[in-house]
Amino acid sequence: MKDQTKIIAALLVGAAAGAAIGLLLAPSSGSELREDIADYVNDLAEKSREQAKRTAESVREYGNNVVDQAKSRANSIADTVSTYKNHVIGNVKSAVSDYADQAVEYGGNIVNSAKSGIKNGANSLNNDIQNS
Repeated sequence: MKDQTKIIAALLVGAAAGAAIGLLLAPSSGSELREDIADYVNDLAEKSREQAKRTAESVREYGNNVVDQAKSRANSIADTVSTYKNHVIGNVKSAVSDYADQAVEYGGNIVNSAKSGIKNGANSLNNDIQNS
């Protein structure tokens, strides 16, 4: 982009210098020559302004495209992270639920075992009392 601007500027300066030299060497009166030079410089300035506007618009469009691409990539990354986060949360919830179920089952086994032990002990004590 910078090289194109330099080339365009060099061409415009060269064209202006060539036109000015051509006008100075042309067989015209001083007032006609000054008027021709002023017209040419005004035309050249207008063309330069138009080219600057086109270049600025091109740079603006390029910048907008870069920003849009960056936003799109950032949104894509955010979506991926969100999906991964939800997946991890689901896995953690599932593991916690499994561990809770195992704890309840283990606790139930302990309670049942204790009940059985107490019942056997009571039966044994009852038998001993009856046999005495």
